[in-house]
Amino acid sequence: MKTRLHERVQYRVPIGESLFSVSDRVGSHLEIRYTGNIQCIACGRSIAKTFSQGYCYPCFRSLAECDMCILKPETCHYRHGTCRDYEWADNHCMRDHIVYLSNTSGVKVGITRANQIPTRWIDQGARQAVSMFRVKSRFHSGLIEVVVGKHLSDRTDWRAMLKGNPEEVDMLERRASVYQTVKHELDELHGLHADFIWELLEDDPVIIDYPVESYPDKIVALNFDRQDKISGRLMGIKGQYLIMDCGVINLRKFAGYEVEVY
Repeated sequence: MKTRLHERVQYRVPIGESLFSVSDRVGSHLEIRYTGNIQCIACGRSIAKTFSQGYCYPCFRSLAECDMCILKPETCHYRHGTCRDYEWADNHCMRDHIVYLSNTSGVKVGITRANQIPTRWIDQGARQAVSMFRVKSRFHSGLIEVVVGKHLSDRTDWRAMLKGNPEEVDMLERRASVYQTVKHELDELHGLHADFIWELLEDDPVIIDYPVESYPDKIVALNFDRQDKISGRLMGIKGQYLIMDCGVINLRKFAGYEVEVY
């Protein structure tokens, strides 16, 4: 889903050549029908199943955006001459990244390209977020994430995230506390990469409000691989999930699936 942060997050879903404003349907009936057709989001070929959220198997095996270093950026092999696609990496990995703290189902550490703030925070369903470092590449953000990740989770409990907003945290205090905890290890990184890492300890936190009428007491996951129609009252949207009165569905998981919306 395409997102925009206004007073509360606005969501639009790409359907064909147009964008469907799903935020406007919160509180109303919504029906989504899966036609049975799937196309690779990279090459467009018809496929029976997707890999890595929308790709055919050949693209999954060959494209830089599907390489393991996307999940583990500290393993980036760009400098070793073995990158799958240097042009893609120059545009996506060798750009400024932000290391941040966010409060989703609890406070976690994360990374994203600088131009993806606040989109990345919205996509993961963060209620609060604050920047911590700016770095010159995805590789450098991965190095810091590994250090901070020894003391703080880097994962979101999606079920807890969809049951309501987490308890609010003083994100400035938490950032200062985390920084002091990892300062010695960060000093070592600064010594090796002084020209590539900058502290953002003066940046203010952001609070994000989602279009949600009510949260479910019990999480029931909906899946187009098991049902071709999802129909009910749209109770809200958070992260990349539609919260229906019959269950929740992660639309990002079904990238490449052809659907009809009513």
